[in-house]
Amino acid sequence: MAVFTVALTQTCSGTDAGKNMDEVAELVRRAAGEGAELVCTPETVSRMARNPSELFETLVPEDEDAALAAMRTLAKEEGVWLLAGSLSVRVSDTHAVNRSFLLDPSGNIHARYDKIHLFDVTLPDGESHRESETYRAGGEIVAAQTPWGVMGMSVCYDLRFPGLYRELARRGAAFLTIPSAFTYQTGSAHWHILARARAIENGCFVFAPCQAGHHENGRHTYGHSLVVDPWGRILAEGGEGGGEVVTARIDTDEVAKARGYIPVLQHERKFGEEPVL
Repeated sequence: MAVFTVALTQTCSGTDAGKNMDEVAELVRRAAGEGAELVCTPETVSRMARNPSELFETLVPEDEDAALAAMRTLAKEEGVWLLAGSLSVRVSDTHAVNRSFLLDPSGNIHARYDKIHLFDVTLPDGESHRESETYRAGGEIVAAQTPWGVMGMSVCYDLRFPGLYRELARRGAAFLTIPSAFTYQTGSAHWHILARARAIENGCFVFAPCQAGHHENGRHTYGHSLVVDPWGRILAEGGEGGGEVVTARIDTDEVAKARGYIPVLQHERKFGEEPVL
C-alpha cells in the first residue's frame, strides 16, 4: 500500500510564456505547501498562441526551452514530482511535438511522452483545429515508474482512444495522466464521461489537469480538472476558470480492490480467439 497527495493545477494560459510560467510557479508552490507530493499541470501550459504558425516561430528544441528549465527548477526547489502537462518543443524545421514531461524531485527528466493522437477536427459550431499542421504525432507508449506505482502518460485528445489506456494498464499503470485543453463544446458533452470511463475500464486512477476559461488566442477551454478513482468516483474537481489547485489523497490499494472486484484485465480476450470450454 502507498498513500500520497496529488495536486492538479488549472490555468488559463495566454500568449506570454513568461507570465504563464509565473502563474505556474505560484500554483505549484501553493500545491506543495498544501502537502502535494505529485503536482500535475495542464496541456500547453507555457503558451497558447493565436495560430499555429505564430506559435511555431517561437519554439525551440527541448534543451533550449526556458519553460522546461523553469519547471525543472520548481520540482527541485519544492521537492515534488512534477508533471509538466505538455510543452511545445521544436523537433525539425517544420514540426514540433506536444511533449509531456515527468520530473523527479531533483529536477531530472524522469520520462517523456509525445502526444500520439493529433486533434484535426471541425466542430459543429465551425470551430476548427489542425494540430498536424504544427505537430508531429508521437509513436511511443510511455509507462513510467514512480514511488507509488506506474504512471501511464497521455495528453488531451488521446482520451478518446481507449486502446492506448488498456495497453498502459497491461504494462502495469496504476495512474493515468491526461493533461488537457478540451474545448468548451466537447468538454461539456464528453469530458466527465470519458475520464471516468478510462478509470473504470482499466481499474486506474485518472489525474487530468486542465486549461480553463477564455484565452487570449480566442479559445474557450472547459476546465473541470479531475481526479478519478479506479471505481469511477470523482475525488476532486476544478471549476471553469484558471488559477485553481485541486488536491486529493490517493490510496493505491484502491487499484487492486477495483481490479479484484471486476478483473477485466484477466478476462479480456482478443477477437478471433476460440472460447475456453
